[in-house]
Amino acid sequence: MTISTGILHKVSRVTGAKSIADIQLIQPLWGGYGELFRAALNNSQYESVIVKHIKLPQPKHHPRGWNTELSHQRKLTSYRVEVSWYQGYANVCSKQCPVPKSLYVEQHDNEILIVLEDLKTLGFSDVVKEATQVQVEACLRWLAYFHAQHLAQEPRGLWQSGTYWHLETRPDELAALADFPLKQAAGIIDQALKQSRYQTLVHGDAKLANFCFTPEGDRAAAVDFQYVGKGCGMKDVILFISSCIPFDECEDRVPSLLDYYFAELQHAVAELKPKLDPAQIEREWRPLYCVAWADFQRFVKGWCPDHWKINVYTEGLTRQALAQLGSNEVNDETV
Repeated sequence: MTISTGILHKVSRVTGAKSIADIQLIQPLWGGYGELFRAALNNSQYESVIVKHIKLPQPKHHPRGWNTELSHQRKLTSYRVEVSWYQGYANVCSKQCPVPKSLYVEQHDNEILIVLEDLKTLGFSDVVKEATQVQVEACLRWLAYFHAQHLAQEPRGLWQSGTYWHLETRPDELAALADFPLKQAAGIIDQALKQSRYQTLVHGDAKLANFCFTPEGDRAAAVDFQYVGKGCGMKDVILFISSCIPFDECEDRVPSLLDYYFAELQHAVAELKPKLDPAQIEREWRPLYCVAWADFQRFVKGWCPDHWKINVYTEGLTRQALAQLGSNEVNDETV
């Protein structure tokens, strides 16, 4: 990995470091758009910082072949959204839903530099591929507090519809979708989620890989805010569950996990938005669990028809959503 001396000089300057002691590549950015690295510092108030260096020219290849001008523009927007998040939102997040604070943001026409707190130095040292029950609950608690804090908040500079799969930005995948009933209902599904009386900010890519944990696993912090925007909290919940609960265990485990999320949401709303009634929010959001799944299935089945997230459990929820919407069970009183 080669990082320009200009970038390293800026990192030293904004952190007050005498020099950069070491550089560790965390990962290249999706699609070849830059790199994410950790910089260890000498003589600074920060032991280390995380640096996201984004370079925006269109890459020649895409891992699944979706290399189009539309996908490129979506990615450009996602990085501009992330800039807005770190400039206007990250540093005022509740302590119950910690995120890395922004130390410096610089944006030019084709290059973005973001310098962030290193969550590892704040106690969130663990990233896991398989989550324990304690870690799953820590993430659901994080989501509940995040959703509660941002209820009814307008997404200034963020996605007007949060998540990376939302319908407006995925016309190619919709065109490729071979499931005709789901394709026909795509707009109705999208509207059911948008018309829920209680809207919040959703993380938009709340998969297990975007959470860091304390060694005990009982607290989580989140990273990667390229797809944060307005939406129903169930969108985050279904994506998180898809990332860490084996689908053959979902029938048994998900009911109690949803109960846990809504119990934490109740506590969070009482603490952060005491004028709102969490019972009303739950009455609106619970029926949208299957609808949020159907929305995600619409994307996945068009993007990669043989994806492992298409299975008996998710197909069953999609059928449930279509029946629920078709029979008008989701309406202004119950959605």
